[in-house]
Amino acid sequence: MSDVAASPNRRRGIVSLTLMAGIMLVGLHIAIGLLTLVWLPYEPNAFTGGRLEGASLAHWVGTDRLGRDLFTQLMIGSRIALTVGLGAVAIGATIGVSIGILAAFASRWLDDALAATLDILIAFPTLLIAMLVVAASDTASLGSAIVALGIALSAIVARLTRILAKRVLVMDYITAARTSGSSWPKIVAIHVLPNIWPTLSVNFALQFGLAVIAEASLSYLGLGAPPPNASWGRMLQEAQGTVYTAPLGAIAPGIALVSLAIGVNLLADGLRARIDAARTLS
Repeated sequence: MSDVAASPNRRRGIVSLTLMAGIMLVGLHIAIGLLTLVWLPYEPNAFTGGRLEGASLAHWVGTDRLGRDLFTQLMIGSRIALTVGLGAVAIGATIGVSIGILAAFASRWLDDALAATLDILIAFPTLLIAMLVVAASDTASLGSAIVALGIALSAIVARLTRILAKRVLVMDYITAARTSGSSWPKIVAIHVLPNIWPTLSVNFALQFGLAVIAEASLSYLGLGAPPPNASWGRMLQEAQGTVYTAPLGAIAPGIALVSLAIGVNLLADGLRARIDAARTLS
């Protein structure tokens, strides 16, 4: 009996550690990103040292091939990654939730058509769709990357929203609300969205991590934030030619990218476990 009783407590402890680890990693990047708004060690494009210097008191992560401080660029990279993640998720959520709710309320033929379209879009890699959208714009920029990633992610959000909303619409309290004369917009605002929001929030966290990695990939390919924006992907691209002589130039942005992606995924896992536990108790 003691082992059975201890199991839920042990599971809650693991969940709490996962959630706390995710909050700490993501919080660290948020703090760094906010700090860049008021302070930076050096000007982003200032030549503050020799070429490809190693780590030192003056340059904690060394310098790049032009003599710019890498730690300064890493800090700016955190701000860019957070901006891209939040912007892409906001655009993807707005488009995806709207389409998903529309599909849930649509007639059968329209619902089937939307579902088939979403399945086709999801079959394409997110990065490929983002590349096509960026390529269709006049010039690559941070704004175009955010819009492209938001559009690419919206299909996943729309499909999940459609499935969740359809489950809610067959509940008895929806029938009771309709019988009492409530309009469909009111039902969506009061009953549908509050019930599907917890699951959607976990998905948004996962989409955030996906957007950060996709932006780094776009920047690596030259389709993301252009100079002087110090994107982690562009830092990796610039450091690939000197990876053997100055490995910190590639290792540092790689660690930064992986730490943020892991932090977001831990946060999503912790939130999912909390939501499952709350549903079990209820």
